Amino acid sequence: MSAAGAYLIYCIELYRQAKNLSGRAVYDLFHRTGADEYIRRSFGALHTAGEQYVLDDIDGYVQSRILPLRGTIHV
Repeated sequence: MSAAGAYLIYCIELYRQAKNLSGRAVYDLFHRTGADEYIRRSFGALHTAGEQYVLDDIDGYVQSRILPLRGTIHV
């Protein structure tokens, strides 16, 4: 597994705990919103940041993509 792939798993777990969701729900949410690819592309910058910054950044990304998808995603 690549470092970016391992980091994605870490971010899924971080988001899961913060939002009190199942791992599967977060995986599906990240896939539908493109957050999984965003995390992989941003690995270089994100993996050096603190947990709260990472969580806020990912949540902002997800929230910005939920509006166009409203009705297909329940967070």
